[in-house]
Amino acid sequence: MKLDLVKNTKRNVVAGSINQVFQLLFPFLNRTLFLLLLGPEYLGLNGLFASILGVLRLAEFGFGSAVGCSMFKLVARDDREQICACLRFFRTLYHWVGICIFAAGLCLLPFIRHIIHGDVPPGINIHVLYLIHLINTAAGYFFFAYRGCILTIHHRGDVLTNINTSISVVQYITVALILIFTRSYYFYVIATVIFTVISNLLILFETRRLFPDIEPHGEPRRSLRHRILMDARSVFLHKIGAAVLNSSDNIVISSFLGLAAIAVFGNYNFIRLTVAGFVGIMARSIRAGIGNRIHTDTRENNFVLFIRLHRLSMIGAVWSMAIMVALYQPFMRIWTKDDPELIRHLLTPLLMAACFFVQQARQMLLVFKEAADIWRQDRWKPLCSACLNLGLNILFVIVFPEGYKLDGVILSTVLAVSLVDAPWETYIMFTRFFNAAQAQSYLKLQARFLLIAVLMSVAAWYGANAVPIEGLSGLLAKGCVSAVISGGMTLAIFHSDIKALAESLLNKNREALFHPPQE
Repeated sequence: MKLDLVKNTKRNVVAGSINQVFQLLFPFLNRTLFLLLLGPEYLGLNGLFASILGVLRLAEFGFGSAVGCSMFKLVARDDREQICACLRFFRTLYHWVGICIFAAGLCLLPFIRHIIHGDVPPGINIHVLYLIHLINTAAGYFFFAYRGCILTIHHRGDVLTNINTSISVVQYITVALILIFTRSYYFYVIATVIFTVISNLLILFETRRLFPDIEPHGEPRRSLRHRILMDARSVFLHKIGAAVLNSSDNIVISSFLGLAAIAVFGNYNFIRLTVAGFVGIMARSIRAGIGNRIHTDTRENNFVLFIRLHRLSMIGAVWSMAIMVALYQPFMRIWTKDDPELIRHLLTPLLMAACFFVQQARQMLLVFKEAADIWRQDRWKPLCSACLNLGLNILFVIVFPEGYKLDGVILSTVLAVSLVDAPWETYIMFTRFFNAAQAQSYLKLQARFLLIAVLMSVAAWYGANAVPIEGLSGLLAKGCVSAVISGGMTLAIFHSDIKALAESLLNKNREALFHPPQE
């Protein structure tokens, strides 16, 4: 069964864009309320718990990704019997994962205080708060979250996204009212547990409505079960590396610099992740469609599609990076009311922008790699990257001057991704799926985008700094100038790609995305 890639992607992009707007607005307001009503230490505590529990989620062992990739092929064959069997297998695995996460979390409970440098906010019990966060993390594995894979493998991620958007809006409004009227962090975290359960119940109702013939029953074929377990081992190593890479920053900052430093890092990182969320909408929206296309089209046609989608993804990335470089510091000054404890020097946003670029430059390659079910061949890559990142984190925090220790944490991520992740992923993808000749054109394209990103960022930064106005009106003026400069350069350089995207989305030429891009 060949899914409609363009139609489903349009639905997913619309839903993802709406979701991302709310994910920009409400978390921003939420962090602002935290800073005003509770203080930066609570933000740091939130970030620390998120990092610890992110490591605990390794107990998933990669089963979710392994099952999902295996089911792409089943959807292409329209094998409903085995899809139902995989769903039942997935449910069993998720229940055991939830038990493992909760048990491991309880084992860490006595040591929570020892990984926090300095004092904690007065009048709170960090062990009770950690336990509530732990319950929230484990709850999803017992309340039907596994059913979301039904929507994902059929390229209907828009349904999941709409559920997430609706729940998030209600949740953020509720917790905002809780913070305003009670200023209680306890009520805040309890509310998150309640909304996690509600979200999973909605997933159950929607999957039964859209796919009533898919229910968890039967047994997967022995070969399929073996393949899932083998892939899960490899995905587990990827999960370990990703968790250490993403969580070690906050843990190292907490251990060496304290909770207030986590809040500063979190503020700058929040901007990067928010922009990355918008740029990554297309990659997230098209992932399942690529999984279907991998099994229903030739590798040559898939490479044409890969290059087109990679170019479109990177167009959004370099344009966004240029605007980030121009507006990072002016925005932070307004957001934090120019608080010297929350504002860093110019190097910090520049490194955040560099981190944004190196992460975005590999997104579409990862989409195709996952869709092609390539996990085992680079299973040691994330561990090597994570070890390098953690080692550089500790080294830079120790040896860098006092005002630059936080920059060392960001720089370590940039180096780990650039020196380990990106080269290893490229080699694997162009030896196991694509070929060496195609790799040459891809690497030339990557070098071109890096040069364009630097030139556009410099031009946007100088243009924004030429605006003499300060404050909110100045931020808007600088934003307009930087957007016009970088946007004009984007249109001039990539007009053929933008035209193909517009034609495909407007149904003027639905196959425009699948034609080789013209330079």
